[in-house]
Amino acid sequence: MRVGLIVPRYRHTAVARNQLKRRLRELTRLQLLSAGLPVNVVIRTRPEAYEASFDQLRVDIARTLTQLARSCVP
Repeated sequence: MRVGLIVPRYRHTAVARNQLKRRLRELTRLQLLSAGLPVNVVIRTRPEAYEASFDQLRVDIARTLTQLARSCVP
């Protein structure tokens, strides 16, 4: 599995953008990559992601993993 992140500025600082990217990278490493699904994923963030907590992002990534697992089953 390969994961790409798209994190637009949405009028936030570079510090906020980098923090969001670090959080998403860690969550994808812990949850998506360990699943081992044979897919390539691109995650594009929305403006609300800047205000989301780590736990809220974790729930969203888990939901994404569930949807991916459902679509990969033949």
